Amino acid sequence: MRILHTSDWHLGRSFHRENLLDAQAAFIDHLVETVRAERVDAVAVSGDLYDRALPPVDAVRLLDEALRRIRGTGARAVLISGNHDSMARLDYGSGLFDAAGVHLRSSLEGVGAPVVLDDAHGPVAFYGIPYLEPEIARRHWGLSGRGHPAVLGHAMDLVRADLAERPAGTRSVVLSHAFVTGGAPSDSERDIAVGGAAHVPASLFDGADYVALGHLHGRQRMSERVRYSGSPLAYSFSEEHHVKGSWLVEIDRSGAVRADFAEAPVPRPVARLSGRLEDLLAGPEWEAYTGHWLQVTLTDPVRPAFPMDRLRERFPHAVNLEFAPEGAPDREDASWARGSRDRPGPELVMDFVDWARGESACEEERDLVRAAFEDLRTREASA
Repeated sequence: MRILHTSDWHLGRSFHRENLLDAQAAFIDHLVETVRAERVDAVAVSGDLYDRALPPVDAVRLLDEALRRIRGTGARAVLISGNHDSMARLDYGSGLFDAAGVHLRSSLEGVGAPVVLDDAHGPVAFYGIPYLEPEIARRHWGLSGRGHPAVLGHAMDLVRADLAERPAGTRSVVLSHAFVTGGAPSDSERDIAVGGAAHVPASLFDGADYVALGHLHGRQRMSERVRYSGSPLAYSFSEEHHVKGSWLVEIDRSGAVRADFAEAPVPRPVARLSGRLEDLLAGPEWEAYTGHWLQVTLTDPVRPAFPMDRLRERFPHAVNLEFAPEGAPDREDASWARGSRDRPGPELVMDFVDWARGESACEEERDLVRAAFEDLRTREASA
């Protein structure tokens, strides 16, 4: 069976206020053509179809068009919700969509109940595990353990129990939206660290022939059978060296996996430049970046006048500007901002309390802040 593994479309997302819908539509064109040219049997989309729980109308229309075109090739589509999606909203109508060959798995009740597709060698069971908000899943299943390893481990127990009851030789594919230990994050993933341990070991997925992961935006091979496809577009400047696309996976009669990467087109590359303003405006070595989306760090000792206006005369797609004067000591606020980018929200609140009050929060206050963030995440996940 031939499977195209993709994830993290984030339809409706912008890039530093630049609308990405045309670029996302171009990716859909590429994906549909790849499905047709490579005679793909199933497209597996591992979460974050949308960028937010209430996506804009144009993003909803693009997803509708994408699914209709995928089905038009003859391929089936199996999709799960991610941490940016609304689990409840994506689950709406899923029973009806099943009959059309579009299989949305976006509920806790459906975990462990596969979509079974057949090829010349027999059945392949696709198990969709949507993003599991730890506290919601823990209460739903009555688990004592907390955090992502506990709830995702239970989900995989359900998968293995179902698979054990199926005919010998049934091959299996698991779709999951999670942060696997050892994966390399970028600046564009939303933190999922609240609610206990955030990372899960790759060994948790043992027993599946192939695991199609979503959440991290760079393509990664955690093992031969466990992979991230990454996002189809760069959604942060930290992804400037990423190669974007999808995994074209072939599972043979025995369950052995072969995977090749199908690179996606790059509508506009991203890059980070650093230097003095006059050098950037005059240097011929920068000409190759005039078509890029740019993050520019100016190193002039004195901040130039109207720097962004002047930069855009040569680099019309410069979207982010920072200053780091040559020879100047590292500003405390700038170093704090860089260090805070990947830290969980409760820790940032504790830092603020420490700064504003001049003393650290007590354990009772820390518990209160953690509980507030947990409640917020639960409300968002239930929306």
